[in-house]
Amino acid sequence: MAHRFLERLARGPILADGAMGTMLYSRGVSFDRSFDELNASRPDLVEQIHREYIVAGAEIIETNTFGANRVRLAQHGLEGRVRELNNRGVRLAREAREITGESVFVAGSVGPIGQSLQPLGSLSLYDARQAFSEQIEALLERGVDLFVLETFTDLSEIVEAILAVRAATDLPIVAQMSFGDDRRLDSGMSASIVARSLALAGADVVGLNCGVGPQAALDVVREMRSASSVPIAAQPNAGSPALVGGRTVYVATPDYFGDLARSFVAEGASLIGGCCGTTPEFIRAMRLGLAADPSEADRPRVVAVAAPEPLAIEESERDDPHTLAAKLKRGDFIVSVEIDPPRGLNPRKAIEGAITLRDAGVDCINIGDSPMATVRMSASGMALLVRRDAGVEPIIHCTPRDRNLMALQSDLLGAHANGIRNVIAVTGDPPRIDSSPRSTTVWDVDSIGLIALLKRFNQGIDAAGKSIGRRAAFTVGCAVTPTADDIDREVDRLRQKIEAGADFVLSQPLWSIEQLLAFEERVGRLPVPHILGILPLESSKHAELLHNEVPGMTVPPEVRERMRRAGERGREVGLEITEELIQQARGRVQGVYIITSYGRYDAAVDLVTSLKAAVGSTD
Repeated sequence: MAHRFLERLARGPILADGAMGTMLYSRGVSFDRSFDELNASRPDLVEQIHREYIVAGAEIIETNTFGANRVRLAQHGLEGRVRELNNRGVRLAREAREITGESVFVAGSVGPIGQSLQPLGSLSLYDARQAFSEQIEALLERGVDLFVLETFTDLSEIVEAILAVRAATDLPIVAQMSFGDDRRLDSGMSASIVARSLALAGADVVGLNCGVGPQAALDVVREMRSASSVPIAAQPNAGSPALVGGRTVYVATPDYFGDLARSFVAEGASLIGGCCGTTPEFIRAMRLGLAADPSEADRPRVVAVAAPEPLAIEESERDDPHTLAAKLKRGDFIVSVEIDPPRGLNPRKAIEGAITLRDAGVDCINIGDSPMATVRMSASGMALLVRRDAGVEPIIHCTPRDRNLMALQSDLLGAHANGIRNVIAVTGDPPRIDSSPRSTTVWDVDSIGLIALLKRFNQGIDAAGKSIGRRAAFTVGCAVTPTADDIDREVDRLRQKIEAGADFVLSQPLWSIEQLLAFEERVGRLPVPHILGILPLESSKHAELLHNEVPGMTVPPEVRERMRRAGERGREVGLEITEELIQQARGRVQGVYIITSYGRYDAAVDLVTSLKAAVGSTD
């Protein structure tokens, strides 16, 4: 069976990456360092460069292992680290591929030994083959998709490299040599002879890289194409280098390479990319150049990867005026209602409630994360159903109680990929023995640590500082209990949550303006929006239950007395109390978070309708 790289190549020209060394040098790495050693000492930098090339549109990225053979590494005292540095090089390229989510090919880069071979030098062909084999085996261990043998000037040396690959694997080989301005090797060998020799040795793709600029490379491609039936590769330099201000500068521009990309395809190149002096901007220009190439019936369509545009995605999200983030920024009065996920498999009741609330004008639906530590459908799973079937923006609660740090990150990345942007970070209640007797708690982080984690995602990195491919766009909320027994501790933790990056505060329910005023006096003016929690009371018994048995809930004595006097009018009076509080608090908070009792959404619907009508009348 044909390898998938060769199958892809048969469908049309493929775009490789550009220079690794040029990029490392531009980021401050000296040429006298071992670039291959950076796989161990600066993995973040190497991986970042891979990702930049993928985002630019490259379908092939080459590992940072060009000089990672024992002879070249010995020049830096690193000859004992061949396996490690090649392993790391492949892993970094694969991680970059995983982070970006693009189906690119990882090519194991193998360069010349670094010494002249016999008879001109002291290194035998056997020794060269052994050094190549050691490196190739190390690259294979980590799972390269193909091999790129590049920048060779000695035909006998690159043949040894080809034979070393063929002795170890049947993976595709791209064999590229470096030609001079006269379009020949240093030995005087022509491009046509080189092409035929490389193909006979076992290369699947033959071509050139480095050495010359695009115009000379076009001539070499043309000559190779006329002499060989295997695909041709071309990865030229960005023109001839010059020293400017002590730095090596290449004069060719990305636009120039972009225009010539079509010419390379027209002359018969099937794999194109760049070498010294080229950067992701060159590859992006070449991708655009290929995409602009007019299709012809007798030639395969040019296939170019549509590179992700993370900043554009984020800007489009910020520009959406209907998101919670946009409403908070504008100062809109937010109305959100909590819906509990079902205890079983059927979400119908919750979805019907969300649809009813949507029609009433609710801004968001809050979804608890196994509230009260009882087993329920996951908050993110329920949120996807709410978005899909009710068309309402969800806010998920997330607790680190049930998942370790790895699982938390995985779940949140998955939620973001599915369009969930709003997260309330809560520490979570301890498991209840009656509902889950064998459950244990995790709490690798608390709510403060979870807020910090979400904000790291918004910076484009995970908890370990590794890239997640692009910046996330989470809007992060935190919780506060204004009537906590230990109010000093509660206020201190609120301060830490806001410092960790909370975008808004969502409070536990209150039932009187005096409770809110006492809280404001204690904490002062909050630097972020406050969404006030409210819970319409159903009866006197309900009020007493919340006050005496539910942690974090304090129903004032005068409210409980009023509910006692209400008798059978409990629900009606409970709504009156809630509506009075909302009216009194309107100028002090930026929204309300309505918590329903016993899954009854009708009271919430009435509140949402009246609130939206009141907001509309003041616009």
